[in-house]
Amino acid sequence: MNRRKFLKLACYGGVAALLASYPVFIERNLVQINTYRIPVPSLPKSFHGFRVVHLTDLHLGFLVSEAFIKGVVKKSNNLKPDAIVCTGDYVHARDSTKEIDTVWPILSKLNAKYGVYSTLGNHDHWADTEKSLEWLRRSGQNVRHTCKPIYKDKERILFGGAGDLWEDDLNIDQCFSTSDEGDCRILLSHNPDSVDTVFKTPLSLVLSGHTHGGQVSIPFYGPPVLPVKNKRYSSGLIKTEKGPLFISKGIGWAIYPVRFNCYPEIAVLELTKIKDTAIELV
Repeated sequence: MNRRKFLKLACYGGVAALLASYPVFIERNLVQINTYRIPVPSLPKSFHGFRVVHLTDLHLGFLVSEAFIKGVVKKSNNLKPDAIVCTGDYVHARDSTKEIDTVWPILSKLNAKYGVYSTLGNHDHWADTEKSLEWLRRSGQNVRHTCKPIYKDKERILFGGAGDLWEDDLNIDQCFSTSDEGDCRILLSHNPDSVDTVFKTPLSLVLSGHTHGGQVSIPFYGPPVLPVKNKRYSSGLIKTEKGPLFISKGIGWAIYPVRFNCYPEIAVLELTKIKDTAIELV
């Protein structure tokens, strides 16, 4: 093999290696801050423009470091949102409390003018249910199986938290059992399939994660793998029979440690008051 051919093959090999490593070592670590305008017809007028940072699926553990999660929390706080919501899967490993004890002191540093509201996902239960629930309560962010009001100008919205669909009781009706007729109810539910279950309470908006947007999104095809029953539930704002559903692409990984054409995201949701039920996204 002459020198020119060797260099040509080496160049091709280098390009191939770069392309192969991109979804593992590059895109997976490029967290985007994406802003979405979310129409909520039942939103009180005083909450028009209310900004919510939505975090989900951090998956602290293998390939997702403590320093990485600290950076996500810092970026979220620097956005100075009105509220922060977290919809589960904060750790990755099963049958271990180490990651739970590591991630929750970091999550406890989340700060927003009108509070931080969190519930759990399946990985939190797989790691250790009791330890995850203990930290959820200690953090002061707990809305699992209950709701908390936010007041502005004598008007209010409610953030409630469902249990995880796979590993807990959803109890969506219980979440909002103390709400009043006509309240703006925003449900945090890790798994978006939750909206297809049976419950009676009217919901103004559901915020979910779990899918990671599929982690791989093939152009003109979409994600080949989604861990949900309803394959419409990938990411973004989706119209459902129970109302609008927003699914964040999340931060970490599961199933496979890659991201391609599906960057991890800190989702900033700008809630808007509108007269009709059209779903818009920017």
